Formats: sequence, structure tokens, C-alpha cells
Amino acid sequence: MAIVARGLAADLARREAEGRPVRVAVIGCGEMGTDLVTQIARMKGIRVAGIADRSGTNAIEAIRIARLPAEMAAPVNGLPALDAAIEAGRIGIVDDAHLLLRSGQIDVVIDATGRPTAGAEIGLATIRAGKHLVMMNVEADVTIGPYLRREADKAGLVYTIGAGDEPTATMELIEFCTALGFPIIAAGKGKNNAFNPYAVPDDYRAEAERRNMNPRMLVEFVDGSKTMVEMATIANATGLVIDKPGMHGPMATLETLADVFRPMGEGGILTRKGVVDFTLGKGVAPGVFVVVELDHPRLCERMHDLKMGGEGPYYSFYRPHHLTSLEVPLSAARAVIHGTADMVPLDRPMVEVCALAKRDLKPGDRLDAIGETCYRSYAVMAEEARSLRAWPVGLLDKGVVTAPIAKDTLITRDAVEIDGTTTLARLRHEMEIGLWGAPA
Repeated sequence: MAIVARGLAADLARREAEGRPVRVAVIGCGEMGTDLVTQIARMKGIRVAGIADRSGTNAIEAIRIARLPAEMAAPVNGLPALDAAIEAGRIGIVDDAHLLLRSGQIDVVIDATGRPTAGAEIGLATIRAGKHLVMMNVEADVTIGPYLRREADKAGLVYTIGAGDEPTATMELIEFCTALGFPIIAAGKGKNNAFNPYAVPDDYRAEAERRNMNPRMLVEFVDGSKTMVEMATIANATGLVIDKPGMHGPMATLETLADVFRPMGEGGILTRKGVVDFTLGKGVAPGVFVVVELDHPRLCERMHDLKMGGEGPYYSFYRPHHLTSLEVPLSAARAVIHGTADMVPLDRPMVEVCALAKRDLKPGDRLDAIGETCYRSYAVMAEEARSLRAWPVGLLDKGVVTAPIAKDTLITRDAVEIDGTTTLARLRHEMEIGLWGAPA
């Protein structure tokens, strides 16, 4: 017997029956974009209508991997040809993302580029074009998320972090616990990869090939950069903080989360409550967790009966999975059908993602991207980052070193000159003026 669809599934089934699916534009067709095409092909009431692919071949390969008919792929030039292809039920493939944004056949845009500079340009252009925006590019969000969210609000559009990554998966637990009135002591993730802060792509190229990954992206996970960004995203959407720069990252296991993430005076590692952090301990990755405090013996008794993690008054809640790009279509559907976001930044960032040098850098050196050889991401409280004049990590790509920077030290505005002409730099500058009256 077929299951009866409820909730969002019923909404999507209705759109399918009515012949008006949610029409998605995917910007970027690497690993994440290919996942999106494959997943959406198996859903009702939503379809990939267009793909922006600079390679010219990745989109066609993604359609093949998704097991869609080859004739679905429609490489086009120009807006009339794009609209005609989408109206005919095909997937318009373009090398210019802005062409997709101009199409009246697109309802929502998913940024799957993974590059902060691209995220800023595409994000702002999406909102200016009157489209909802689902941001998989958390590196862009921690740099200019408040700016983009404000612009979307003014336009009556949805700006949302995509479902399925650790930030939104953690947010589900945070919302559940706070709705029940449980104070949040700590929230975060288990780190998937072994932690090597000095990782560089050449050392991980073979592993990346085995895992069908971009070596830069793999290093971004290994060196902790992605973890810093993800935890900052949670802090900046909730008001939680970090307990210390870079966070603790203890070896807490699934069974000991509530024992480790509690105040120092009670045997834990925290100097304050209400923090984001991560663990390297076994049994947590690829899941996310929240540790709460209960102050009533009746509730503690029930938690013990239900065999929740912890001996009280601290207990851990755990989601054992996050499905990354496979869940993102749900955010696109909710944005279009319900006009709701899964996760948005607050007006003012709580945590800044800065950068530590992976090696000694000398004047004249040109910086590369996150996940490469020059630096790794490092989370610092926003006000401290301002006082230290630290650059947000998202702005550093192609920056030029102007003063010596020692290995393991913070990269500041006094030692690196960035390209201030990019959309990302311009929006960040405007955001800083709007929030603090002047740049750091």
C-alpha cells in the first residue's frame, strides 16, 4: 500500500499533480551540484530547470549520473533559448549564471559554488532578480550573510542556509530543545576527518581521487576550516558563542558529550554556557549534538527513564546524520511553497571566521584559497576579531602579503592587502559600516 503523503511531501505531490513543480536553478556543478541534480530527479513537485556550469561538460555528466535521458540536457545561448528549453521540460545549461537569474522560468536559486567570491556575486544578483536564494556556500554566509539576508527581507524574498549540512541539522536540535524550554549548554558536530591543521592539497590528492572529491575541498575539511565556518554559522544564527578562539575540539564520545560539555566547576571543559564547539571523539561524526541543562528532578527522572545521554542535570540530544546536498532541495521547496527559511543569520555576527597562517608568509606572497597552502580558518568572537584587525577568511583569496606573517599567527589587515574591487569585499565593507560605523 502506498504511503499517504503529509506535510511538505503532500505539498510537492500537489504541485506535481498540478503540473507546476518548483523550478530550481543550480549554480555550480561540481560534487554538490551533481548531488542536487541526482536527488531532485527522484523527487515529485520540484525539478532542476537550469544549471550554470562554466566547464560546459559537468552539467551534462550530472544529468547522465542522475539517470535522466540525455536529451534532457539543453546547452543554450541567450534568454529566449533558455526559456524555451525550460518550457519544453528540458534542463537549460548555460556558462553564465546571470542568464539563469534573468529567466522567468526559475523560482529559486541554489548556490553550490563553494567559493565566497562567487557566493557574494551570485547571491546579490539572485536577490536583485527577485529569486529566492538557498545558500550552500557557508563561507559566503559567515562573511556577508547578514547583508544578504537583509536585502532579501527588503525584497520580500527568502534567504536561507540549505538544509542537510551540520549547521541546519544542529539548528533542528536547537529549535527542538529551546521550544521545550531546555537551556542550551553546548551545540555542535562530530568532526568527520582526522584533524591536520597544516594539510595541503598535494598531501591529500590521492585520497581525494579515491573519494571523488576536489583536493582543495577535502583539505578544507581536514585542516578544520570547514568546521570553523560551520560552527560560526550556528553561532551567528542563534546568539551562541565560542568558549575560546578556535574552540576546544575535545575527544568527547557520543556517551560522554554531556560530561565533557559542561562547566569546569562540574567536571567539564567550559568556562561559560551557551557555546558552539566540535568533538573529535568516536561515535559522534557524522552527526550533530546539543547538550542541555534540566533544573527539575521530575524532568531528570524522566530523562533517565528514557535513557537519554547524561547523568544529569546535563543531557545530550543527538542526530546521527546530515545528508549535505541531498537535503538541500527541501529548503528550496519550503522557500517557494511556504515562504520560509530553514536558517538565517542574525543582524550582527557573534563569531568571525578569521585565518591562521599554515606557514611563514613573506611580503609579496599572493594568498590562495581556503583549503589550500597559505592559511586555515580560525573562529574568533566578532568583537575580538575587530580589535585585532583580523581579516575575515572569505576575503583573503588572492590577497597580497605586505608584512611578514609567522606560521600559526592571525592574518590581519595590517599584513595583507585584499582586492577591494570584488562584490564580496564591497558588500563586506558596506556591512561593516552599517553595523559598526567603520571597517575594523
